Amino acid sequence: MAAGLAERSCLELNVAARGPPRRVQEVVFTPPGTAPLPAGRYGDSAGGFCYQESGQLAAVTRNRFVRWTTSGDTVELVEESLDVNLLNNAVRFRIQGCPFLPGGVHLCEVQSHLVVLLITGQTVHRLLLPHPARMYRSELITESQMQSVFTDIGKINFRDPVNYYVIPSVPGLASNSVASAAWLSSEGEALFALPSASGGIFVLKLPPHDAPGTVSVVELKQSSVVQRFLTGWMPTAIRGDCGPSDLPISLSVHCLDHDAFLFALCQDHKLRMWSYKDQMCLMVADLLEFMPVSRDLRLAAGTGHRLRLAFSQSLGLYLGVYMHAPKRGQFCVFQLVSTESNRYSLDHISSLFSSQETLVDFALTSAEIWALWHNEENQTVVKYINFEQNVAGQWNQVFVQPLPEEEVTVRHDQDPRETYLEYLFTPGRFTNAAIQKALQIFSQGTETHMDLTWDELKKEVTLAVENEFQGSVTEYECSLEEFWQLQVEFWSKLYACCLQYQEALSRPLALHLNPYTNMVCLLKKGSLSFLVPCSLVDHLYLLSNEHLLTEDDAAIFDDLEMSRDVVCLVQCLRLIGESISMEMAFIMEMACSRLQPPEKAAEQILEDLIANDTENVMEDIHSKLQEIRNPIHAIGVLIREMDYETDADMERGESSTTGPHHLNMRMNLSQLYGSGTAVNVVCWGVCKIATIRFLICRDLLILQQLLLRLEDPMVLGGGQLFQSQQDLLHRTSPLLLSYYLIRWASQCLASDVPIDTLESNLQHLSVLELADTTALTPHKLVSSPQTIVELFFQEVARKHIISRLFLQPNTSLAETSLNWPHLITAIVADFLPLLWPSNPSFLFPECLMGSCQYTQLQEYIRLLQPWCHVNMGSCCFMMGRCYLVMGEGHKALDCFCQAASEVGREEFLDRLIQPEEGEIVSTPRLQYYNKVLRLLDMVGLPELVIQLAALAVMESADDWRSQATLRTCIFKHHLDLGHNSEAYVALTQNPDPSRQLDCLRQLVVVLCERSQLQDLVEFPYVNLHNEVVGIIESHARAVDLMTHNYYELLYAFHIYRHNYRKAGTVMFEYGMRLGREVRTLRGLQKQGNCFLAAINCLRLIRPEYAWIVQPASGAVYERPGASPKRSHDGECTAVPATRQIEILELEDLERECVLARIRLTLVQHDLSTAAVAGNSTPEETVALLVRAGLFDTAVTLCQTFKLPLTPIFEGLTFKCIKLQLGGEAAQAEAWDWLAANQLSALVTTKESSATDEAWRLLSSYLERYPSQNSLYHRCVINKLLAHGIPLPNWLINSYKKVDAAELLRLYLNYDLLEEAVDLVLEYVDAVLGKGHRYFGIEFPLSATAPMVWLPYTAIDQLLQALRESTTNHYNVVLYEKLHDKMEDYQQKVSVATRDHLYRRN
Repeated sequence: MAAGLAERSCLELNVAARGPPRRVQEVVFTPPGTAPLPAGRYGDSAGGFCYQESGQLAAVTRNRFVRWTTSGDTVELVEESLDVNLLNNAVRFRIQGCPFLPGGVHLCEVQSHLVVLLITGQTVHRLLLPHPARMYRSELITESQMQSVFTDIGKINFRDPVNYYVIPSVPGLASNSVASAAWLSSEGEALFALPSASGGIFVLKLPPHDAPGTVSVVELKQSSVVQRFLTGWMPTAIRGDCGPSDLPISLSVHCLDHDAFLFALCQDHKLRMWSYKDQMCLMVADLLEFMPVSRDLRLAAGTGHRLRLAFSQSLGLYLGVYMHAPKRGQFCVFQLVSTESNRYSLDHISSLFSSQETLVDFALTSAEIWALWHNEENQTVVKYINFEQNVAGQWNQVFVQPLPEEEVTVRHDQDPRETYLEYLFTPGRFTNAAIQKALQIFSQGTETHMDLTWDELKKEVTLAVENEFQGSVTEYECSLEEFWQLQVEFWSKLYACCLQYQEALSRPLALHLNPYTNMVCLLKKGSLSFLVPCSLVDHLYLLSNEHLLTEDDAAIFDDLEMSRDVVCLVQCLRLIGESISMEMAFIMEMACSRLQPPEKAAEQILEDLIANDTENVMEDIHSKLQEIRNPIHAIGVLIREMDYETDADMERGESSTTGPHHLNMRMNLSQLYGSGTAVNVVCWGVCKIATIRFLICRDLLILQQLLLRLEDPMVLGGGQLFQSQQDLLHRTSPLLLSYYLIRWASQCLASDVPIDTLESNLQHLSVLELADTTALTPHKLVSSPQTIVELFFQEVARKHIISRLFLQPNTSLAETSLNWPHLITAIVADFLPLLWPSNPSFLFPECLMGSCQYTQLQEYIRLLQPWCHVNMGSCCFMMGRCYLVMGEGHKALDCFCQAASEVGREEFLDRLIQPEEGEIVSTPRLQYYNKVLRLLDMVGLPELVIQLAALAVMESADDWRSQATLRTCIFKHHLDLGHNSEAYVALTQNPDPSRQLDCLRQLVVVLCERSQLQDLVEFPYVNLHNEVVGIIESHARAVDLMTHNYYELLYAFHIYRHNYRKAGTVMFEYGMRLGREVRTLRGLQKQGNCFLAAINCLRLIRPEYAWIVQPASGAVYERPGASPKRSHDGECTAVPATRQIEILELEDLERECVLARIRLTLVQHDLSTAAVAGNSTPEETVALLVRAGLFDTAVTLCQTFKLPLTPIFEGLTFKCIKLQLGGEAAQAEAWDWLAANQLSALVTTKESSATDEAWRLLSSYLERYPSQNSLYHRCVINKLLAHGIPLPNWLINSYKKVDAAELLRLYLNYDLLEEAVDLVLEYVDAVLGKGHRYFGIEFPLSATAPMVWLPYTAIDQLLQALRESTTNHYNVVLYEKLHDKMEDYQQKVSVATRDHLYRRN
């Protein structure tokens, strides 16, 4: 097995900021009483501070630290966290005219405060910040953002004399030493140890911030223990002779409960230890005793020495000393040993040599030394060593992040702009700050580019180069070659600027080591990077040859021979890798990108290597291969070490987070390594591994091709089979493509997603019921663009990994403090399987889908599909989703159909088809189709829904419920698209009668709304005829008659099928309802048409069948779902009993038609009658007609329905009376209704009045419509006499001819005695033969003529009435005249009677 992490090399992971520079709070302070010093007096420096509980899982300060950089008189402090994104976490102090001492920033942690102690060339300062533990009430870190300790920095009073002090001129600060130390005493005093100008050390003490006191200065003397206090500005003499030899070059302090040990490494190569409390030197040690020394070295001043302390509760205090000598250096590690009577000595632990010239910084723990150098080429070198275990003194390498290439190669087939932009903006190469500064210089300061996002910066860079290019090109025309060359020239100029600033910002200033978590960081001018352990394979491949040769074989594998084989194999790979040119490397890159077999590319590269082998590399490789005992086995071991394929059972076990863990534990873990910084580190680590492993696999493929060429049984290890080589080749190829894919994803930026796209995506996911899975949360828009791997880690993978590491049963990490090297290794090792393409887990593509990264997802699947045969169906489904969003529906459908074949075999598709509660479970594939159909339906692609549903129907042959659902779906979408015939076919094929009926109902309603009635009528409706009729009838009776034409549809439906009686019934019912419900002119017009249509229908039937059933009135219809009818008091009214069926024949319909036509005539004449005329009976209609003056129409109606004309004559008579009594207005109005009646031709010499015309109309009616017993004359005269109107002569004459006796009786009834007497006298004369024709008497009184008679009763009544009114003389005269006449008549009657009797005898 692989060895532990302790002795491996490390990788530098740079957190390259792609976002705009962070917002920094600025604080400027000019201390009074200071003279400005030159800002460049001291070099730039950096350092860091860790909270004591930064390694505790349950602490608020977990994984938090503060880093700082100084430059001139400015210090910038930044608080970093690996768990949460800290707000307001950067502050910049500028103490004008006072440059900071290198390393002159010290942070101390007390219970309630974080104290910052600053030392400049002239002043010391103290800042009190609230401790994070006091800023938050809860100890649980559950938020993704928190306030930094620097949030309220603006509230601090920097000018408070309690918190700063000007370094006094006596003793004064040494000019040739930059050493300093600062600490807090147990009483809260701030102490600053500084090198004295006269040699030695002086300590400046500020009183506690919350207690009054004065500043004091104590000078520590080497020659005596006498102390002298220097207060204020009082100069005093300094006792003793302190030469410059004891000037401290490096100072460190170790705090005890009530004392502090101050360690000073001095120019005279001696280490001195002081007790601040006792102000005495406790120990002096000559360090030259521990190193090979020359006379020159002893005499030279030790200006390059460094001192570091490391304290361990178990092991005590360690001192690390770097002794600088020309061309070499040496580290010595000591342990402080105390003896009796307060005496101390150094116990020498280890001496370690190094050849590097310039040590920038080093850090010490109780077991390791980490060192940072600049070599002769000014390149950064970082190494570390475990001085306890490493007896040989072998340093472990740290593979630092190389600077970007000095030149970008642009091939002639490439566009320079695109090539340079891609290189500049590939994540991990250049920081935002470097590009912005380069842009400022390139644009010659014309514009300020601040706070630009990554995309904005890209646009600005393009614009700047284009502007420079256009401003420099003077000729209007140039060849393509010249144009290309000029573009390269300008882009390379900008690139050189970017490189320059990137190099400046990448210059490391210090190492920061967290003793609580063993985290090591590299602090740079403009960024921060983390050092993480290297995996075994990467360690071997990256190790330089001299280190690889000295690598202890036994440390790699338990099998010594196997270890040697693997080391030799890696050496072969290194030889191949170093020989590959850029063009050769490009061949493999292109093969992977263009989905060509990597084996072919490796073969081509091998041929190029052999063809261009000028340094006999092939021979070297061949000889190395000879040393490998079993190359096939060694290659297999290497492949196994790089393969992250897991099985489904293991993944399922890992994803489980059940276990008896306390809620606080789980909540504490919710944000662990969740900050942007941690996400960048982990994902950049994955990218680095993928990049290295891609190269290893590439070289391994080439080596395997070489082995196949050699085909030497001796080389292949005792006659290994050719097949074994082929198998290994086919195992290496997917490995290479997997790492290529992970590397691509690690450098592919995620897109910002608009809110509406997010909402649309969430709706789609809710349809698929994926919205609440762990893989999908709405993508938070971030200012710094994330790669898709960072997005995946932050949103999904981190929770999986952390829960597996901490919450699994039997986990080793559950209750321990956080150890950065172990944790980062474990996290990356667990993250890679989640990204591994050939694993059953599908979380990565699922996360991309959930975060709307459709373009990236498409490219991911494109790179994956040709060679990866895991999750093929899921990939097809995802591709379908992408096409759907891009608007390519038909491509999406093809993908969805391809994915169907894998349903039931892949975990993601199985989750997709999980049934809802209460849902009827069908086959997996049908459930899948159902989900996709819902998705297509929601997106609004009915054609695709129909196509997919048709496919699903074929799958569901044995499941009638699914068939019914799918047929309904097909019907619905055909109908929506206007495919009426196809919708009808789908309806008829539906096996579920209830659904069929629902579809039929929908078909009827929709086609009616669209007015596509011909289709609706002409469909055959096999076995559905009655249902259609029922549906249309129920709709006809349920909806408004004037807005919907269901009755007409039903009529057409029956006519089309030659069912004329039903058609007639429908139209008759329609007409009846129109009369009842639509009492308007239009309603009556339609009613008339309906009755005519009904009559036409019955006329088409043989007479014996020409009848219909009288439709029931509207209240009786039993409409489904209708609310019950209630009376005025709220009670339900009784359902009317079944009434007797009434048969209507053609004549009845014709009469109804006449009535309807007459109603229409009435309403056309007088619209106000519409409300009552619509449903009026014939009798009521006659009354309305008479009132309107439509007498001809009324007569027609009466004749049709065999009604008496009496109301007509009464009405006309009354109108004549009104006209006679009325004025001119009445006359004018009368012409309207007179014109509506047909008058006979008029011959007159003068104009006739309306009254005359009315009387003439009445006269003509009496002549035209004779009645039995002169009924109409009598009613007219009755009406006139009742209103006291004298009878017109024509009327009297007319009635005398018809019934004189009745006229007499009417005169008597109305007491018209004179008129009665005149009538009797005339009547008697007529009977006797004088004017007999005027009374309609054919034969007057004669013995030979028929008998005649007189109304004696009436005459007697007249005589009686005259006799009784004798008071009136005129009545007496009338009586006598009548009496005489009657006497005369009696005589003549007697004679005539006698003659008649005589003749008979």
